[in-house]
Amino acid sequence: MSDIEFRSGEYGEKVLAVEPGGIEAIPAKDRHGKGSSLFAVWASPNLEFATIYVGALGVFFGLSFTQAVIGIIVGNALGAFAQYVLTQDGPKYGVPQLVVSRSAFGKIGNVFPSVANWIASGIGWFAVNSVSGAFALASLTHMSNLLSLLIVVIVQMTVAFIGHNLVQKVERYLMPYLVVVFGIAGIIVLTKSHLGGPSHWYFPGAGLVFLGAVYGYAAGWNPFAADYARYLPATEDPKVAGRSAALGLFTSAAILEIVGAAAVTAGMRDYGLNINPVSDFTNLVPTWLGKLVLLGIVLGSICANALNVYSGSMSLLASGVLKVKGIGKIRAITTVIVGILGFFLANWAMGNPKNNLEHFLLVMAYWIGPWLGVITADKILRKGASVERFLFASRENPAGPIAFLVATGLSIWLFSNQSYYVGYFPKHNGNLGDITFLVGFALSFALYFVLGAKKVKSEK
Repeated sequence: MSDIEFRSGEYGEKVLAVEPGGIEAIPAKDRHGKGSSLFAVWASPNLEFATIYVGALGVFFGLSFTQAVIGIIVGNALGAFAQYVLTQDGPKYGVPQLVVSRSAFGKIGNVFPSVANWIASGIGWFAVNSVSGAFALASLTHMSNLLSLLIVVIVQMTVAFIGHNLVQKVERYLMPYLVVVFGIAGIIVLTKSHLGGPSHWYFPGAGLVFLGAVYGYAAGWNPFAADYARYLPATEDPKVAGRSAALGLFTSAAILEIVGAAAVTAGMRDYGLNINPVSDFTNLVPTWLGKLVLLGIVLGSICANALNVYSGSMSLLASGVLKVKGIGKIRAITTVIVGILGFFLANWAMGNPKNNLEHFLLVMAYWIGPWLGVITADKILRKGASVERFLFASRENPAGPIAFLVATGLSIWLFSNQSYYVGYFPKHNGNLGDITFLVGFALSFALYFVLGAKKVKSEK
């Protein structure tokens, strides 16, 4: 017997009505849309400067353009494949991704990945994208950075506060502008770049660090995957939804990151004293186009952060940390909480964007790798069987949190290679780079496959 909880309240296809409920399953009467619409949902958020900056990191780290492109393609392909698989949970169960995660983690054990995603994406990524949007708006209007940041954050929070249908519309209607503007700018930047420059790196260190950054950027969307597919009718082909989501994520992120790598060879500099790479990038194109690109960066940050703050609030609710009942619009209320915390973090990060943003990008995959390892093992062990009856049940699965915590702790302790902390193996081999996310995934997968096999078998 299923303990599924359905969301109450009327919503349907209303765009400007505040979405009711929280993380409950979407009732059949409110299901709508097509799987193909997810292409825009996952393409638009990556058409922004943060994506360009991720690609630029490869050349900043000493890779040649060609080496950077290889890392970009591999990293995004890995993230997009996971997006393809996880998106299919949306129409199948009608709940957010971190609620589906309860199958492998149990209700209480799911607190760990839910809180991690709330902090990393709802607050961390929200801050990263708000910074680039604020710098662009300040460059475009000559307002102060703080005022620009405040305006950008208010718009982002408003879209997420209203809810799912408005978020979908914003992604869909802004995509044509973003595609055209960044497409033209990208072509011009490529014509000015010097793609044959040599690399200045030590194998395999810089390549693995960069691969981790690219993968972390793409995989950062994985814990959101089902959030924007859960309103699709149960009759909608989940594979169509998965393909659309994966293609939207891969094409937008890979193309714009390649443009970012090329931009460095054309003269774009890293963040530094009185150096703003946003302005450097727009200086590579004609002035009229540069202004349109700046507007595109602002709009792109809104597209990205509408998802980050919306799903960040979902993760907070899925964790069970905030236990409030009887409030019909609890999701909207938690959106405001998440957005305010993200604003203060973004304001702090603007003081030293190079260190703060790069460090965040590089460690993003540290928790997602182990989470994906557990989720992947759980899906394989269950062989496609429905987990609906576990989503709201008072049930625990210790194998999930044990595998997750052990794999996360060991992988960081042994393999992390950041300026704040260097793990055992990189400390004794400086050229190793950073393979924390790979080790975390593999270790959590193996641990759950062994520890969770008996539990899964007993639940069939």
